[in-house]
Amino acid sequence: MPALIPTDHTACIVWLGRVPHRDRRPVDGEGVADMPLDFGGMVGEHHAGTTRPSCGRVTAQHPKGTEIANVRQLSIVSVEEMDAIAAEMGLDGLDPAWLGASILIEGIGDFTHVPPSSRLQGPDGATLVVDMENEPCQLPAMKIEEELGEAGRRFKPAAEGRRGVTAWVERPGTLHEGDILRLHVPGQRSWRGR
Repeated sequence: MPALIPTDHTACIVWLGRVPHRDRRPVDGEGVADMPLDFGGMVGEHHAGTTRPSCGRVTAQHPKGTEIANVRQLSIVSVEEMDAIAAEMGLDGLDPAWLGASILIEGIGDFTHVPPSSRLQGPDGATLVVDMENEPCQLPAMKIEEELGEAGRRFKPAAEGRRGVTAWVERPGTLHEGDILRLHVPGQRSWRGR
């Protein structure tokens, strides 16, 4: 059995974005027409780079601010899960830019829980490696509150288990709206922890 198995699961890219800076506290993303990627992610994007300072998510492994490999170059969310978050918040919809999303896809169910180390591969061979679930954080909540008032306070509980994944670039290329990404999953059995 191959280490990575191509599946019949595909997703269409419906939106691309970037966070150009973090000059202010709330996430301030913006849509882009296409996404050229190198090994550090999208050049000029706040999360780009082959390394990054460690954050609160990995303080059990590294003191905050330690230089580590950047496996959080991109944030990928799904239309299906964003719709569920918005519905639970009592909203008609959410702007992916408010979440600091890099890529909004449609077509893969339960997307937040695809296995870590899965790959999403574009038509030109650009390949993204899924790191892990992207936990809900306060920065999108602050942006939603800035835009819609008290609804922002409902974001974190509504986004639990639906926030998408973080990913890094395994093979450079360029992504475009309308591109189809194919999901490849690890061929290993589930961990038993014994």
